[in-house]
Amino acid sequence: MTKENLFDNIRRKRSFLCIGLDSDIKKLPEHLLDNEDPVFEFNRTIVDYTNKYAVAYKPNIAFYESLGAEGWISLQKTVDYIREKYPDIFLIADAKRGDIGNTSRLYARAFFENMDFDAVTVAPYMGEDSVGPFLEYEDKWVILLALTSNRGADDFQYYPGSGRSLYTEVINKSASWAGSDSMMYVVGATRAEMLAGIRESVPGHFLLIPGVGAQGGSLDEVVKYGMNDKCGLLVNSSRGIIFASSDRQFGEAAAEKAAVIQKQMETHLVTRGLV
Repeated sequence: MTKENLFDNIRRKRSFLCIGLDSDIKKLPEHLLDNEDPVFEFNRTIVDYTNKYAVAYKPNIAFYESLGAEGWISLQKTVDYIREKYPDIFLIADAKRGDIGNTSRLYARAFFENMDFDAVTVAPYMGEDSVGPFLEYEDKWVILLALTSNRGADDFQYYPGSGRSLYTEVINKSASWAGSDSMMYVVGATRAEMLAGIRESVPGHFLLIPGVGAQGGSLDEVVKYGMNDKCGLLVNSSRGIIFASSDRQFGEAAAEKAAVIQKQMETHLVTRGLV
């Protein structure tokens, strides 16, 4: 998917919502556990009820890997289902991969060729040659970890080098590897005040923003500091939407939560003159 395709979908749906499919089998509604593939049935229902409000879905690969081969089958079925029924959706593999070049090339093949994701999250620690193989695919995206929302981000991401924090060095250096049509950055919503400085470094790039919802991040703050003239934001909510209810109406409950966020996003898009 191109940058223009993504922006067109944002304007059409009046939303920049990404829903994380963190489908923990231990949290699924009990009645689904009798299904042959409860994780896929859960994902299918969530997607069917929420796709009108979301422009992207982001399966966190750990929830599927932890189930062994069956989890990978559930993930593949989820990707295939979305591709068939909702081809305009932007699909992110939240895999946080990144290794020496030949290994990264295989990771890229796995998620871009075999599973047909639009984007994959990548860890930058090993440098350009570990990220480069993911950038070789046309109309595919690297979403580079930059400033995360977890408590342990303080351990390294703020460490000063040459007078700047490490996350700033990561963004400034990696911006020379690819343009805003194939590189995004992960920036946690719980650190929204730092978005202004990040926007100065990468004014045209999309930012994937986790942490809104269950983690307490503010959508208003994210928009204030992070939105650009092409929106430039994919704001993710996972648990707050997909586990809004554990009863048989969990799909409807998820849709209600997604609709509230979409309406807030629509207001921001209208105020900025983007729709």
